[in-house]
Parts: sequence; structure tokens; C-alpha cells
Amino acid sequence: MRRRTLVAVVIVALFATAGGTASGGVGIGPGGGTPGTSQNFELVGHDPLFNRGMNAAPAIFDNYVYVGNRSDGSDSCGDSDPGPGVTPVLEPTNPDGTCTHVHPGILVVDIADPAAPAVVGELGEEFVSGADVGQTARELRVWPEQKLLMVMYFRCSRIIHACPQTDQRFSVRFFDLAASPTDPPLIATYTPSRLPHEMYLWIDPTNPARALLWLSTPTTSANPATANLIITDISKAHSGVFREVARGNWNQFFPGAADPANYDFDLALHSMTPSADGTRTYLAYLRGGFGILDTSKVARNLIPAGTVENLNDDLLTPAPFPTWGAGNRCAGHTAEGCAESHSAVPFPGRPFALTIDEVYGTFTTPAFGWPWGWARTWNVAQPRRPHILGEYKLLQNTEAFRPSVDPATEQFTSYSSHNPTLTRNVALDAWHSGGLQAIDIEDPGSPTQSGWFSPAPLASVALEDPALSRGPIKVVMWSFPIVRNGLIYVVDIRNGLYVLRYTGPRADEVRAIGFLEGNSNLQDALTLAAGSLE
Repeated sequence: MRRRTLVAVVIVALFATAGGTASGGVGIGPGGGTPGTSQNFELVGHDPLFNRGMNAAPAIFDNYVYVGNRSDGSDSCGDSDPGPGVTPVLEPTNPDGTCTHVHPGILVVDIADPAAPAVVGELGEEFVSGADVGQTARELRVWPEQKLLMVMYFRCSRIIHACPQTDQRFSVRFFDLAASPTDPPLIATYTPSRLPHEMYLWIDPTNPARALLWLSTPTTSANPATANLIITDISKAHSGVFREVARGNWNQFFPGAADPANYDFDLALHSMTPSADGTRTYLAYLRGGFGILDTSKVARNLIPAGTVENLNDDLLTPAPFPTWGAGNRCAGHTAEGCAESHSAVPFPGRPFALTIDEVYGTFTTPAFGWPWGWARTWNVAQPRRPHILGEYKLLQNTEAFRPSVDPATEQFTSYSSHNPTLTRNVALDAWHSGGLQAIDIEDPGSPTQSGWFSPAPLASVALEDPALSRGPIKVVMWSFPIVRNGLIYVVDIRNGLYVLRYTGPRADEVRAIGFLEGNSNLQDALTLAAGSLE
């Protein structure tokens, strides 16, 4: 291990000397793949979150961070019902052949002193254990003006979350933070018409009492009536009233989509990001690539009461969308990598967008593994013809790293881009085993590394992520970074909550932010889009 670390340091130095950028608009970030290293980030505070090892999305309200869980409250090792022919996903950690999932609820972390974050509560355990075992509290958002915490629950996986096999159940539950920020009561439950996966909270800039949830509901169906996207009005959440106002599916416009095998059963909407004003929605369409949707009628509240707007004919980018990499049928293990469009995010106030691919190891599918997934910048000034301007990779995503990929890394590690939060000129991306990446995007055609933070891993955790942290690199930066009062809050699946200060190029942009997150248009998202945040 000492020899591998030394080699990594030498390679980093060589790339840094060369400026860290390859020709052809491909930026190569040399740093981030070595745990316990950083550049242009200061560690302000850290909480290991009970070393539970399966942390999910965070949300912030007042002086509290709420952190969900990727797994559940069972003692499963990924085994549905121990018996003949059933192989656990994980090696049992207990003498009785079980794997304890500790603190499965939503942890409440006091951040009044960012240098000393501390868990002060746990809520929602009842929704991931007992009768509801097999549920995961994966996605969290806060509507601060209404003092509401919303949590998306759905069935977690036997394979990648070590959950038992259960029936599918899903909902978005609303908790009242006004009653108690550390132990808020459940006041409403919304069950979408289809299984959700990702959600974006959008507050109407012209009416702060009006809030909508953009929900991806991934499906490979080419039936136009089967939604890939649902937009729901949650303005009356306190009263338990929810109204789905728009739905859309665009699979039917992709050649051969009637047979899902033509797209490796992966033609579906993974996630979406509306512009701050809500009039355009940027679609990350897994094997289908990247496109832009007109949602101006939704944003301007022009949907008649009692009706659901059909968004099928509202694409600004004609389908099939632009794609990249190995194409619809991903062969994997090529320099081009798998096209697995995970997130699509507009640059605030600029006619560009950032897309990222998320690719796991070969444990999940043989086509995955090296070179994993990376980021691309796009010109979207003409949404009918968006085109790639540049790419940003880590060293681990390049041919130079391929000889270093051992079987455990190939199977159980992901040097893959994940969730990005953008200022006007800096992208903060939780890059799984590449740590938190700061990417200079002032010139979208030449993205470059401006810093990274890779934590020193915890010595052990209660539950290793079956797909992401069983390899040699015990770092899995995962969540959309949240910038609050100039500090960055980000969750590592395995190692907990980190509070960081960015000190690299354009640090003033980050330092000036009061609140910004990649999955809502709260607070500074609007001022950044207007170009008025200095």
C-alpha cells in the first residue's frame, strides 16, 4: 500500500506540473483519488455519524443538518430469507450470521458551531424498521419558509444497499420543523402516482407560498401515458393536499425503444434540474443522453385547476437526444466509457450546462468499472442543438490509470462523478472515491481542477456499502454539496458529514454565498441566475 501511495503522489506531481489539462478540451484532475489528501480545501468540522457507513442525502434548516440513510433498520446482509441457495451480498458481521444496520433513521446534526458538528437526534426510524423494513430515507429537502422537512422513502436494494427483499412501497413524508427541529412530527404523506427516484424542490420566485416538486419516476416503457417525470404542487402540504400538475415521457421518440433491450434496459429519466425560474428543465436521461424541456406553463402557473399538463410534446431538444460514450448498448471498459447520464445542471445565469455520468464497479453490472463516469460541459444557447464543449475527468478515468486497476477496485469502487452544485464559475462535485472536486468552469470549453478534498477514512464502519466501499479506497463522497454562509457541507456515504472551506481560485464566489444547493432553487440560486451575487 505504501508503494501504491507513493506512485499516486508521483503521478499527481507530473500532472500538476503539466497544468492538469489535456488537449482537446479535456481537463484532467490529478488530485482526489488518494484518501487523506486535499488541495485548496480546509477541513472545518466532521462528524462520523456513528460510523454507520450508509449515509445518504443531507438537508439544512436553521442550525441543523438532517442526514438520510441508504439502507434500512434490518440486520440483513443482503439476504431476503436465509435458506438453501440464498447467498448473502455481504459477509456476516455478527456471530449469528447477520449484519447490524445501526442508527437507520434520519440523523439530526447540530451545526451551530461548524467546527464541532454533533448528532443531537434521530427521527423516522419507524419508517425503515419493523413493519416498514426494507425502506430507505434517501432524499431530503427543506422548505425553510414553511419549516417543512420532506423525505423520500422507497424500497432499498438487496444488492447495493444490503436490504432484505420486500414489496415496493414509496412516499414523500413531511415533518413539521416548527414543532421541533430535533424531533419533528410527521404531519403529511404524499404518495406519487409512480415510484420516484430523485426530487428537486422549486419555490416560485413570484409567489413564495407556491412550491413544486419535480420528481423523476424512471421507466423504460415507451407508453406515452407512463410518466418518466411528475411535477407536483406541494403548496398545501401542511393540510396534506398534493396535486400532480404535469407529467411526461419521451421514450417513444427514441428509435427501437419499444424493446428496452435496445438500450440495455436503461432508457429512462434519472434526474432533472429546472432553471431557477422553472421555465426550462434539464433532463439526465441515462442511456438516452441529455435534453431540455419547456416547463414554462408549469412555472407560470398556467395549468388549469383539475387538469394535468401533458409534457410529451414540450421538448426543446428533439429526441433522440445527443449522447456520448459507448452509445445505447454499452460495451464498457473502453476509453469512451458508458453513457449513463445521471445529472444535468444549468450554469447559473450562463447559456451552458454540466452533465455527469455515474458509473459503479463491475459488481453492479459487467459493463461498468473502469473508466467509470465523468463530467461534460455543454453549450445550450440553442436548446434544439446542445453540443459538448469540454470534458472533465480524474486521472482514474484515463488510460494512464488502467494498468493500476486491481480486481477489488474494478468491482467495488467508483471513481465516478456524482452530484454537482454550481456557482457561476465553480462546480463542486461529490466524485465518489475521487473525493469532493472543485472544478473551474469559467471557460466551459476548458474545465480544470481547482481543488479537491479526500478524507482520511474511518478505521471501520458498521455496514460497508456493498457496491461502493468494499474495495481498497474507503472514500465515497456522494451528496449534492450545500454551501451555507460560505462553508460547504457534504456527506460521504461511509465516513460521515464534512464541513469544508474552499480556498482555491474564485474562492470569493463560494465565500459570498448564504445558501446554495444543487437540488433546489432556494435563496442564492435565484440571485446567481440573475448574475447579481457579488
